[in-house]
Amino acid sequence: MPAVGTDIFKLGLLGAGRMGRTHLAAIEASGAVRITAIADPSPGAAVLAGPGRVVHADLDGLLTEPLDGILIAVPSTLHGEAIARIAAAGLPILCEKPCGVTAAQARAHAGIAAAAAIKLQVAYWRRFVPDLQALQARIAAGALGNLLHIACHQWDAAPPSAAFRAGSGGIFVDMGVHEFDQIRWLTGQEITSIHTARAGFAPEECAQSLATLSGGATALISLGQHFPLGDVCRVEVFGTRDAAESRFLWPPAADAAYHDALRRQAEAFAAWVRGGPAQGATAEDAVAALEAAERAGITPSPVPDR
Repeated sequence: MPAVGTDIFKLGLLGAGRMGRTHLAAIEASGAVRITAIADPSPGAAVLAGPGRVVHADLDGLLTEPLDGILIAVPSTLHGEAIARIAAAGLPILCEKPCGVTAAQARAHAGIAAAAAIKLQVAYWRRFVPDLQALQARIAAGALGNLLHIACHQWDAAPPSAAFRAGSGGIFVDMGVHEFDQIRWLTGQEITSIHTARAGFAPEECAQSLATLSGGATALISLGQHFPLGDVCRVEVFGTRDAAESRFLWPPAADAAYHDALRRQAEAFAAWVRGGPAQGATAEDAVAALEAAERAGITPSPVPDR
């Protein structure tokens, strides 16, 4: 049930695993948004209760709280069921990416929210990194000239567990969707063709894609899960007039930059729900990112011997 007439935006959190707790830690620094209720069935989630915050074992309990919106941070395979139930309760939704594990699922989830007239934002947090926002503004203003190439790199310290990987959709759905959304948002261009190469001995731990964009630029998507410095992200953009680089997630300030973007994202979601401009990724953006991920993830047939 939505809260009425409150200054602090009361956000519910569905899922208190690694991502849920990361969101919780980031949003603690906000003066505009507070997570006041959590739903997670694990016994360890109870320790997250405290002054002004309750913990429930399931979504049923969470939906009894006076909330302004709910952040979905359960595994991607459970996004659809959660969106359907929260939309039926009439609450706005901030859903962790990728809003399902296929484009068809994301499209169906978007339809559920639209049919219920519920606001649905997908948590592509890079849209809230100040350095990337400044880069996007420079590109839109033509400061780099005609775009020639954009290179997006995302390398993690180590591969995820086998259990996580089994439901993640693979490296392009789990990681690559960030790059595909970032490319579309930064350049204002659509992804037209994609060609992929994978590391032969670790195909699900290292893959690169080369894409063409609708405005004539090319794009590189570099994904890996063996990087000694830790989890890193960087982007390079080359135009006919200038070039730019941003190591927006890089040690030793990587965690601080990530948490800052998550906080900004939650605050922008709250402002949008209350009538402000939409700044985050839409459900349609999530569909586009997953469509690109699916195309990138197709393994080409081997060339027959002649």
